[in-house]
Amino acid sequence: MSLSTKGDPANRSMETTTVTILGSGTCVPSLTRSACSVLVQTGEEKILFDVGPGTMRRLLEAGVSVFEITRIFLSHFHPDHVGELVSFLFSNKYSGQKRRSRPLTLVGGKGILSFFDGLTAVFGEWILLPPELFALKSLSTTGTDTFEFNGIRVDSASVVHRPESLAYRFIGPDGKSVVYSGDTDESDALVSLSTGANLLICEAAMPDELKKDGHLTPSRAGRIATLARVKKLVLTHFYPECETADMIGQCRKTYDGPLVLAEDLLGIPI
Repeated sequence: MSLSTKGDPANRSMETTTVTILGSGTCVPSLTRSACSVLVQTGEEKILFDVGPGTMRRLLEAGVSVFEITRIFLSHFHPDHVGELVSFLFSNKYSGQKRRSRPLTLVGGKGILSFFDGLTAVFGEWILLPPELFALKSLSTTGTDTFEFNGIRVDSASVVHRPESLAYRFIGPDGKSVVYSGDTDESDALVSLSTGANLLICEAAMPDELKKDGHLTPSRAGRIATLARVKKLVLTHFYPECETADMIGQCRKTYDGPLVLAEDLLGIPI
């Protein structure tokens, strides 16, 4: 006879956290890089950080159904980070043999409620899920906030990009921590949020010599990782100009720890 330990906190602490880059690119169409999205899995929780164009195809390639996603955290509302949200919600209304049975929570910063109201004003019932299967949660963008569920903690911090912009720190039941920067310029808040993290997934949208306001470059992302003493740094959100630049060499000016350049469908051990 065996006894289930599904709800046992001791058993939950053994659940491992896995990370997959679904989209490492931008708004620029690419055959190799979808727009921004990261999948974090632990136990029965399958969580998306951003849902840019191409996310659903990459999910299928990663062996995950849209119906399995339990939460979506939006870093901000630019189309390359939220552009597939409408299609994602619409797909969850599919009435064939497969359909959503687990609740989905959509999380974002300042304006998430009015943002979603705007989407429903255009698409109406086509993106509305039953109340028992859908919830909205708004997090503060005036400092830090915390959202806890099922032995998981997600801390958020306001970063320098848009008024609603948030970076997130995921802490799983196994104690492993993953920080997702979203889009940001240099930010003390991101340093604080990332301190001691097992993994920092940080945007480096352009090479150092093409720095744009509201975005990081490899050396600036490296400086944040060094100040925060993260255990591993992943650079992502690459515009085409990054493909021919020495992104690793530029990052090494400020960071000497484990370093990875993101690719779509890259699994990252933490």
